[in-house]
Amino acid sequence: MKFFQTIFVFINLVFFTGVIALTLSLNGAFYYLNLLFVIAISLFLLFVCLIFDLFKTKKRKIWFVSIVGVALLLTSIAPLQYHYKMSIATVDAEIEVSNYQPFMAQNKVVKNNIKASLQLEEPLPRLDGATAMYPLYAAFVEATYPKKDYYYANSEVQVSRTPEAYQNLIEGDVDIIFAAAPSDSQVKYAEINGLTFDMTPIGREAFVFFVHHKNRVDNLSLEQVKQIYAGEVTNWHDVGGDDDTIRAFQRPADSGSQSTLEKLMGDTPIMEAPAEDVASGMGGIIHEVSQYRNYKNAIGFTFRYYSTEMVGNKEIKLLSIDGIEPTKENIRNGTYPLTSEFYAVTTGTEKPNVQKFIDWIVSPEGQALVEKVGYVPVEND
Repeated sequence: MKFFQTIFVFINLVFFTGVIALTLSLNGAFYYLNLLFVIAISLFLLFVCLIFDLFKTKKRKIWFVSIVGVALLLTSIAPLQYHYKMSIATVDAEIEVSNYQPFMAQNKVVKNNIKASLQLEEPLPRLDGATAMYPLYAAFVEATYPKKDYYYANSEVQVSRTPEAYQNLIEGDVDIIFAAAPSDSQVKYAEINGLTFDMTPIGREAFVFFVHHKNRVDNLSLEQVKQIYAGEVTNWHDVGGDDDTIRAFQRPADSGSQSTLEKLMGDTPIMEAPAEDVASGMGGIIHEVSQYRNYKNAIGFTFRYYSTEMVGNKEIKLLSIDGIEPTKENIRNGTYPLTSEFYAVTTGTEKPNVQKFIDWIVSPEGQALVEKVGYVPVEND
């Protein structure tokens, strides 16, 4: 009997070690924990029953199989739901930055037809910015910077997200960033470091809301948008759609689009964002969202240029606000209600090429390139 007990203990040690290793290696492993625990317990009980010959009757076997089957079925629900969720298409909120690296062969950077009047030499302004701005300032770079390798992670021309870009500017790692207006916390962080932002408007952009392309809703009033993000309107039926709960997605804190939403809401508190993964303990606001999962009942927000990149997959559609579509023409003429400027932001510098570069960007020549890239220039105010 001791021999069998030793073998039994050894088998279980190997099995539980394997379970732990498998759990740690699984993507979304949390969803499998209960299932793996039930499998482990079931095998443990099976070993016990076999060793001590507890399956003497057919009734006992049926009871064992039934109990284990029900337990496995119940604990399989969470993994199945997880795989269903992951099967739903996502709408990426990032562009493929490598496609816009300046001076790379066959990149997607918009070119000037004629040589720019400004041709910079060392020391070159160190640039960073929001991902959506990278195609624009990459075009500025190809027009005015000397031709060389500007790898986007560690050169004079970097690209990150709005929060990181503002942090890099405040900490003196870059000279200019291209982004939407800063959040209140970013302004306070600059003040703590004895800095203020010098913000030069270089273009205009529309803040847009989008839904699944099969959603029957095509238009929301500005007041309805506020009610949705305040948690006061929670069903699409209340705004002319199907009887379905609204999943109102948000972006990370201090991102350009989240800061814009906060300004839009004014003194109205924004509801807590739906948790993508409540079971994993993330809870509450989605802190690191770079993608919107394209549920048919979802609504998200971004900027028009981003959205035109994303709409290419035909999975989302942009909503009109107060009956006005977010087109370039409606941004230009000021009829679209959610239009804002974006900026070249500095914190004051004595480097002469920095101001030269900004002056060129806001000149007719630079603004023509803004238009050509796909944004609305500020010269049309």
